Amino acid sequence: MSGIDQIKQDPFSIPLSKMNVANPYLFQSDKHWDWFKRLRDEDPVHYCAESEFGPYWSVTRYHDIMEVDTNHDIYSSEPAIVISDPDENFSLPMFIAMDRPKHDEQRGIVSPVVGAEKLRYFEPIIRERTCEVLDNLPREKSFDWVENVSIELTTRMLATLFDFPFEDRRKLTRWSDVATAAPGLGLIESEEERQTELLECLQYFTQLWNERARKVPANDFISMLAHGGATKNMAPMEYLGNLVLLIVGGNDTTRSTMTASVLTLDQNKNEFEKLKNDLTLIPSMVSETIRWQTPLAHMRRIAKTDTVLNGKHIKAGDKVVMWYVSGNRDERFFKNPDKYCIDREDVRKHLSFGFGIHRCMGNRLAEMQLQVLWEEILKRFDQIEVVGEPLRTPSTFVKGYTNLEVRLHKKR
Repeated sequence: MSGIDQIKQDPFSIPLSKMNVANPYLFQSDKHWDWFKRLRDEDPVHYCAESEFGPYWSVTRYHDIMEVDTNHDIYSSEPAIVISDPDENFSLPMFIAMDRPKHDEQRGIVSPVVGAEKLRYFEPIIRERTCEVLDNLPREKSFDWVENVSIELTTRMLATLFDFPFEDRRKLTRWSDVATAAPGLGLIESEEERQTELLECLQYFTQLWNERARKVPANDFISMLAHGGATKNMAPMEYLGNLVLLIVGGNDTTRSTMTASVLTLDQNKNEFEKLKNDLTLIPSMVSETIRWQTPLAHMRRIAKTDTVLNGKHIKAGDKVVMWYVSGNRDERFFKNPDKYCIDREDVRKHLSFGFGIHRCMGNRLAEMQLQVLWEEILKRFDQIEVVGEPLRTPSTFVKGYTNLEVRLHKKR
């Protein structure tokens, strides 16, 4: 059964042994929900023997995902965090796909860029740019929110984190999308095309590295990598791997949630009214939207040793996929998980940022960007009306949007 044909199938009519949820078309069509519900209910640690990515285990319940995500002695992040295996001829080592101690050493070099002290510095910058973008949007006519707001704001922030030439900042968006795109689904046609563009990324960033290495250390990702004891001698492909990690990590979670918040509040108008009547709910709304959307659908691990997870015997070397998108809708953990509720209890216990040593390094910065955006939206607009069906990303990893047509209605 092809990927496109699968979206026409009833997941409850297929033998469990034939269930394969690693299909980008399921996510692009927003048809994945019942597939994961069936796995949660009937086979929460499910073995898929055949897929285009090889055999793999799907972990779909909240507590089982937590067990895998936090048990670093049994489950390894090497050599990759996505379900597809890395190209042996184009390997991109990155610290999120490393185990201790190297992971901790490299992550520790760059994490201060998004630490608590830096957030206080970033807040006025984020607010100024958010105001500028919102104030220049069309009024009372439709436009694409993804292109004009979500991409623009996140790309400006990425450029700041890298101290990247501002006039070239859209290159960061392109490289992020190319790094995670599946060949043949619209953005790139082949793996060779991806590699060519990523090597262009490496060439550009190598020039920046050489400039920063000759200067006094500064508080941007490139300077910290160039001067850090655990990173200054990285091989070129390891540098590129960490660049891809930082670009994608700084882009997709925030960008997808900026769009999801507009879509979901339009679909749940009672929640939008609740938000407008109580602005203190903005942080909670942001967290609920991150749960609801789950911007990165999965992360994968490799079993280091034979182990047992929820009664299933997993062998050393097996691929284990944590479906965050399913765990965030697990009825055993969240009350009414399919309901969008901006004042949900324990709202920050979602899985979208991961847990353990690989928990999203920039999660507080992402939340700040989203909170500032909605503080400024609610000062200006009574409604953001969605006027077209969203176009979603064809990916099993990035759960995002490529287009969302909206119309703004000014605050009365």
